[in-house]
Amino acid sequence: MTPNAVLGVERSILGQPWRWRALAADQRDDFAPDDLITQILLARGCPREALDLHRVPTIRGFMPDPSIFNDMDRAAARLADAVTQGEQVAIFGDYDVDGATSAALMILLLRDLGLEARPYIPDRLMEGYGPSGPALVRLAQEGATLIVTVDCGAQAFDALAAAREAPVDVIVVDHHQCASALPVAHSLVNPNRLDETEGRAHGHLAAVGVAFLLGAALLRELRARGWFANRVEPRLIDLLDIVALGTVADVAQLRGLNRAFVAQGLKVMAGRKNVGLAALMDAARLTRAPTASDLGFALGPRINAGGRVGRADLGVRLLTTRDAAEARTIATELDRLNEERRAIEAAVQEAAEAILRSDRAVTVVAGAGWHPGVIGIVAGRLKEKLGRPAIVIALDEAGVGKGSGRSITGVDLGQAVLAAKEAGLLVAGGGHAMAAGLTIAAENVGAFGDFLEDKLAEKVAIAAADRALLVDSIHAAGGVTPELVNALEAGGPYGTGWPSPRVAVGRVRPVRVDIVGNGHVRAIVAGDDGRSFKAMAFRAADNALGQALLGAGTHRRLWLAGRAKLDDWGQRPVAELHLDDAAWAD
Repeated sequence: MTPNAVLGVERSILGQPWRWRALAADQRDDFAPDDLITQILLARGCPREALDLHRVPTIRGFMPDPSIFNDMDRAAARLADAVTQGEQVAIFGDYDVDGATSAALMILLLRDLGLEARPYIPDRLMEGYGPSGPALVRLAQEGATLIVTVDCGAQAFDALAAAREAPVDVIVVDHHQCASALPVAHSLVNPNRLDETEGRAHGHLAAVGVAFLLGAALLRELRARGWFANRVEPRLIDLLDIVALGTVADVAQLRGLNRAFVAQGLKVMAGRKNVGLAALMDAARLTRAPTASDLGFALGPRINAGGRVGRADLGVRLLTTRDAAEARTIATELDRLNEERRAIEAAVQEAAEAILRSDRAVTVVAGAGWHPGVIGIVAGRLKEKLGRPAIVIALDEAGVGKGSGRSITGVDLGQAVLAAKEAGLLVAGGGHAMAAGLTIAAENVGAFGDFLEDKLAEKVAIAAADRALLVDSIHAAGGVTPELVNALEAGGPYGTGWPSPRVAVGRVRPVRVDIVGNGHVRAIVAGDDGRSFKAMAFRAADNALGQALLGAGTHRRLWLAGRAKLDDWGQRPVAELHLDDAAWAD
């Protein structure tokens, strides 16, 4: 038996070994167990000498000097000129949550500085991703003397060239991967520029995080100019609620500064100072203080719904309004659009699964008439189901495809898409390690799939070989309690790059198992200690895990592995287990 094996599980019901996360992360000969929260921090890459810093992540503890980033000081000075001279400024954002929150942050900060900036969010279907030349030129013709693009622009060569001819200054604030050549702009702030040095360490920031750093640089520049001698300086930390939302919803890695953004942003959000976010929480029926999970699964999808199947600017309007009645109206509309998005998504996913190939390391599927607003979500679903990168492409009547991809840990999809663009297979494309977007001619879809297969198959194979279910602790059935959930939360906030603790529980026997909702498997299980709890296997009715639970009977014993969560719908909260896997215990 492998020394690192958990409960002796070498092949679970889902075909994977179970390993101790702490031992996988700490290969020292003198490894010794610590308290649970210390183990959680160490297993996620926290150095021992920095444990106190990571236990309570603060902005002060992780904030870099904004000046380490190329063009940051130049961008801050140009924005300061716009503030002091009362220029007309336009904020050009992407239509997803990161774009909406980035745009909202800049608008709210400039508003507090006395400058009412104009938002511009392109329509996903009519204009596509990123700045276009006609849009930038039109903004200039309508009076803008400065345009700030957020969450887009790093690859907008033609659009930025047109803006320069207009002429209008453009500041690019982005985080997507860059090519060796950069578009011409007044300034381009992006930690993923290839010529970054110190700033490269912050390449995991979402665009809203980069915008926050630009905001800090702007305030510092204005302070140096004496602008606040007779004015109140805005509190940038009051905007951390929308920074947290954009960071989690963009699936940015929650380590370092990002984790501080989310930890502190959740505190600001709990105060419900932003009337738009407060209305959105009400629409999502969140009556308690929000968690990082709520940002990703409840609030983020509703903001996204505006850009996916509704009006692209709804998210920015919601986050920047000062009118509570307007906020409620927009939040209600976003909630409705989110339900519409779910139905569209289900139809596209069913069509995509019907044509995918099982012999490919990278799944590439394309279909005519698929709604481009849901392809990113479907790509994520396929990635989770198949355990490999997936790209979903929606083809229009003219034979032009809009694609969105999601990747797995260890496989940089953004770089591969950028390479495909440079090879002439794509009209446009880019992204970051875990997600990418592209535009492609229908006749190139097959060649593009072959290109990705050649480029990524070996990396996917290595990632698959290293695949194991990592476990943080073991508990008896009676240990699945609200107290355990609360104790584990002390190591958060959790998300991509800082995974939520996974616990193994058992041995247990199923008492009752049934299918609920949209293919979810619910099980009431009892342990050898006589205690019972509820376990949920989401969207598992048709996979090996769900079928094993449904067919186990009441006498077979199982080990379960998953995340301990609180079910707070009743009069008092109870703990349940959200399953990732199971293994036979007899």
